[in-house]
Amino acid sequence: MVKIEIEKQDSVKIYKIRKILEELSKKAGRGTELITVYIPKGKQLHEVISALQQEQGTADNIKSDLTRSHVVDSLGKVVSKLKMYKKTPDKGLVVFCGALPSEDGGPLGSEIVTAWEIEPPKDLNQYLYRCDDHFHVDILKDMLRDDNLIGFLAIDAKDAGWGLLYGDKIEVLGQTGSGVAGKHRQGGQSAKRFQKLREMELSYFYNRVAQTTREYFIDIYPVKGLIISGPGPTKEDFINGNYLEYRLQNNIIDTIDAGYSGAEGIREAFSRSADILGNFRLVEEKKMVEDLFREINTNTGKGSYGLQEVIGYLKNNIAQIVLITDNTNLHRIESQCRRCKHMEEEIVERPLVIPRKTYYKNNPCPECKAIDKEINEQDVVDYLEIIASKTGSQLEVISGSAEHGNMLASLGKIGAILRYNPGHSK
Repeated sequence: MVKIEIEKQDSVKIYKIRKILEELSKKAGRGTELITVYIPKGKQLHEVISALQQEQGTADNIKSDLTRSHVVDSLGKVVSKLKMYKKTPDKGLVVFCGALPSEDGGPLGSEIVTAWEIEPPKDLNQYLYRCDDHFHVDILKDMLRDDNLIGFLAIDAKDAGWGLLYGDKIEVLGQTGSGVAGKHRQGGQSAKRFQKLREMELSYFYNRVAQTTREYFIDIYPVKGLIISGPGPTKEDFINGNYLEYRLQNNIIDTIDAGYSGAEGIREAFSRSADILGNFRLVEEKKMVEDLFREINTNTGKGSYGLQEVIGYLKNNIAQIVLITDNTNLHRIESQCRRCKHMEEEIVERPLVIPRKTYYKNNPCPECKAIDKEINEQDVVDYLEIIASKTGSQLEVISGSAEHGNMLASLGKIGAILRYNPGHSK
C-alpha cells in the first residue's frame, strides 16, 4: 500500500489568487499595452529589471502617443515593484500591470496605471514577458488546479463503479454491470460445471474492469493513488489476481469494506476514507463543516453562524475557526468623513458595491454634513482575514460547490466554531 504526501495549501491565499485572476481575465486594454511578467523561482531580479528597462527603450518607437505613454509608464511601475524585492520569492513571482479605465469609466486618456503582484501557489519554472491587449493568466490558472488525483474503484461480483477525487470534488465517472451469474446454479447443469463457468465469467469481468480502470486512471486522469472498496471478498480476489496494470497495482492506497459497489459504492467509500485521506483538502473541509454542525446540533454553545454574529465573535476573540464558502461574493464598504472622521460601513453583495459607493459619495456626512469622504471597499474574506490575524483565529475558505459547502450555505455561507460557550462565564 502506498502513502500519498500532500502539500498543504493556504485556502485564503488560493481564494485571493483565484479572485484576482477572475478580475484580470475581464480586463481589456485599448491597445497592446497590458504587461504580463512571469518570473521563475531562482531567477535573478536584476536580470529581469534590465530586460524590462530595455523594453522601455523599445517602447519609445510606438507610434501612438497614448499607447507609448501607457506602455512606458506600466513598465516603469513593474520595475519599481521589482526593486522593492531583495530577491525572487521562493516559488517565483508574477506581475500584471496596465493602464485601465477607472471604476466609473472616463474618457480616453483618463486611464490609471495599476499593478498586481502574485506569488504563485506552486513552483514557477518559466519566464514570460508579454505586452498585449489582455493579461496572460492561463499559467497561473493551471497552477490552481489540484493535481492530487485519487481514483476510486467500488467492485463486487454484480457491478463496478469508478470515481475521482480532485480538489473540492468527488465525481462518479461511470459504472458497469458484471453479467456474472449468481452463486446458486440453475437446473440442468452440475455444480462443478456451474462453478467453472462462473469463474470464467468473473475472470472476464475482472479483465474488463482492469481495462476500464487503466483507461480512467492512467490514460485520462493520471492518479496518484487508488482506493478499492466493496462488500465481501471480491475486491481482494480482484487485487490478488493481479488483473490491474502494474502502475495501478503498485499505487493502491488501501481497501475499504463497504456495503455497496457501483456508483453508490463510490460515495460510500469516500465517506469512509477520512482516515486514509486526512490530508486531502476536500476531506479536511468536510470534517470542519461536520464539526461545526456537531457543535450546533448538540447545543454546546460553541457553534455560531450568520455573518454579523460570526464577525462579532471574531472581533471579541471568541471564534477559534471561521468557515466561509468561496462563492459568498460579499464586499465591505467603508465611508469615512475626512472632516470629522465619522465612519459608516456595510457589507453588501458584489453587484451593489458601485451603487452603494456612489450613494456614500453623493450624500453628506450624517454628523457634520460635509461631502468630502474617503470610500474604500474590500472582499469580505480580506476583511475577515485582517480581524483573524489580530485575534489568532483560523480562517478557512471552503468550496461552495461541494456537498459540505451546500451544508454551510444553509447557514448563510459562514459559520464559526468558538473557543468556548459565550453564554457561560469563563
